[in-house]
Parts: sequence; structure tokens; C-alpha cells
Amino acid sequence: MGLLSSDDIKVFTALSEGVKEDPEAAIKEVIAKLPDRVKGYPNLTAILIADGLSGVGERVALLASYLFGRGLKIVGGMAGDDFKMEKTFVFSDDDVRTGAIGVCLLASKMPLFTGVKHGHTPVSRELKATRTEGNVLYEINNMPAWEAWKEETAETAKKAGIDVRQLKTPAEIAQFCANSQLGLATENEGEYKIRWPVSANEDGSLNFACDIAEGAIFRIMDGSNLEDQINAAEGAAMMAKRSAEDAGYSEFSGILVFDCAHRQLILGDRFSESVDRFKKVLPGVPLLGWETYGEIRLEPRQFSGFHNTTAVVLLLPKGGNAT
Repeated sequence: MGLLSSDDIKVFTALSEGVKEDPEAAIKEVIAKLPDRVKGYPNLTAILIADGLSGVGERVALLASYLFGRGLKIVGGMAGDDFKMEKTFVFSDDDVRTGAIGVCLLASKMPLFTGVKHGHTPVSRELKATRTEGNVLYEINNMPAWEAWKEETAETAKKAGIDVRQLKTPAEIAQFCANSQLGLATENEGEYKIRWPVSANEDGSLNFACDIAEGAIFRIMDGSNLEDQINAAEGAAMMAKRSAEDAGYSEFSGILVFDCAHRQLILGDRFSESVDRFKKVLPGVPLLGWETYGEIRLEPRQFSGFHNTTAVVLLLPKGGNAT
């Protein structure tokens, strides 16, 4: 539980249902409830939380960026349910709903700063999603998805003592994919957006936490190096801090963290070390965080900002008496 109080930030909230059935309509409904601008508070940042089982995280992030149309920053994520994978809730004040999207709009006198980082490294050659439908990946390079996945990861898995040929059941495959994830190519060479394969189907297709576009170029990524996963938290915090310092801010009131719930599974008993890295970068700064089923970080003029198994931070500089 946490509380944000500030004379330099005004807060506005809104909620709507039906995000899975019609994400565009849901976002338009939310936006209609929020102010276009706030006099004296020129910097706008939206914290967006949506149904974590809707499978529309990528579309929600892109639609929000387009429909808000005000050059604002967007952070947030998809709500979780402690891996029950049954139902997730979004709330605003005392209004609690499923299948919903909620936005907390922060209008601030000073700019807020964001950072993002994952701890995965590519282990496969460049691949192409040749047949998809929504969040289901059916074929990779015109091969059944799971067969191609095994072929590309066999050598790396063998070094970890895993024979991918022996993975038969959906549960075994899902457990393997906990550390073997899809990395979408981005506009920046060598940088990837992570996509989490949540489960496998009997036909060899793979279910993801969000849409996978047909024709997408990607590499399979390995996330088993725990040091890299822990370092990712520090990297996300450092990115936000450096942006703030470049803008002339050196004192901070708080840091909000949207950290993938899957990172907690990967790190296990070492999860607290990841949290400590945020504190290392920003000692003494209050920290508030959530475990999400997908993370959002979109800066103005960015065209893509939905992530899995990633840490996203929002850094609040001191702009007077923010606490």
C-alpha cells in the first residue's frame, strides 16, 4: 500500500470495461473522462492498467499512445492474479471491475522520467512468425512453432541439462519457456522487446501474453542468467535517473515500478536482490511497485512500448514539496 501526495502533481482517474472485446472503444471512453490539459501543470503522464488476461496489451499501448494524442508519457502494465490465470481486476476509487482498463493521469509542474530494461540475451538466429492468429503463434519459418522452437534452442538447453526432445506435455513446455522467450526486433539494432510464451497447445502452437504479428522478425531469448535479470532492475532505474539528471533534476521524491510477475518466478529467492538494485541507484527514495503480466513504457513519438519479463520505472523528481 502506498500514497502519493504532492502540491506539484494533480491526479485524475478513469475506468471503463470491455477492453478485450473493443480496446479502442474502452480507451476512448477513458480519455473522454480525463482533462485535455491542466493549467499550470503542463507535463502529462498516464499510468495505464488493463485486464492482464485480455491478450491485447500491445494494442492497448499503441491505441492509447495514438488516441491520447497529447505527447504524453505512458507507463503501467497488465493486471495480474498471482498466476492463477483466472481473472484480473482493475479499480478506480471504489469501482472494481474485470475486463477493464484504468488510467491514472498525472499532471505535473515538472517532467517525470521513465526507464525500461530486461535481462534476456538472444540465443537463436533471426526468425520469422509466418503464421499467427491474435496471441497464438502457429508457425515459425513455415514450421510448427514448437518444433522450430526446439530446433533453435536445443544447444543452449543442453548446456543447462535440458533435452528439449523430451518435453512433451504443455506443462513441461511452459516450464521450459519460463526462461526461453521471444525477442521482437526493434528499430534499434541489438535491442529487443520480450514476449512471454504463456503456454503450449496440443497442435504445437504457442500462446503468448499479447498479440504476435504475422511476419514479425524475432530471436529466441534466454533469461536464465539471474545476474542479468537482477542487473535489469538497476539498468531501468539508471535510465530514468540519467534522463532526469540531463534535464537538471538531482533530487527525487519517489520511484514507481512496474515489474513483470514472471521476473519474480525467474529470480525466486533472489527477487529481493532485484528490488535492492532500485534502492542502490536511488538510495533513500521511497519505492512503490507492482507485479504485472506485461509492462508499458511509451515516451512521446514512440511507436511501440509494450513489454514482457521487463522492469519499467517512473521516477518522480522533487519539484517543490512532492512527497
